[in-house]
Amino acid sequence: MFTGLIEQVGRIGGWQRDGSTRRLTMLHAPWPEGAAGLAVGDSVAVNGACLTAETVAEDQFVCAVLDETVARTSLADKAVGARVNLERAMRADARLGGHMVQGHVDALGKVLDLRQDGADRVVRVGCPEELMPGIVPKGSIALDGISLTVARLDDSWFEVHIIPHTWAQTALGELAPGSTVNIETDIIGKYVQRYLAGREGGTLSAETLRASGAWLAG
Repeated sequence: MFTGLIEQVGRIGGWQRDGSTRRLTMLHAPWPEGAAGLAVGDSVAVNGACLTAETVAEDQFVCAVLDETVARTSLADKAVGARVNLERAMRADARLGGHMVQGHVDALGKVLDLRQDGADRVVRVGCPEELMPGIVPKGSIALDGISLTVARLDDSWFEVHIIPHTWAQTALGELAPGSTVNIETDIIGKYVQRYLAGREGGTLSAETLRASGAWLAG
């Protein structure tokens, strides 16, 4: 489990093929804890995709990446030297400053537009329509592993505002129209959707609320 708060930006150090598996070497600055900052078997989100560290050194780690993961994430577009967002799995006693992020990428999105709005950057992301019911205004969403808030949305896209700190301290600064990004929708919304899909009609309405015993305001 992750928070969507990026700890540092690393770089792709190399790709190696081993049968149906690729091994990814990630280069990074030493963690604040030094060599104790990451251990073999620990989970690390790389641009929002949860991977497992197989070998670890102070300034790099190696993890296995299945072809399925490469095909379903923006890692397929990342060449040696590309900058990526890194976050280690959250501690149970840590402050949850973002939102609950699993590191399970739901789909690839495409940057449709990128513009300035005051000090913020506004990014419009084209999204597969099947994910849109789980995305709501002011709700949480993770892009390339970063916890963000949905500002606007339509049937096939949503927009997020990026504050200057996030733009400067993550790999988002390399985005341009046409770039692909990893999308993970909010875990709570997924469970709500699944629950409603199993009920008659599969939609949320006044009737379903009454049937569940909920009170309607107003």
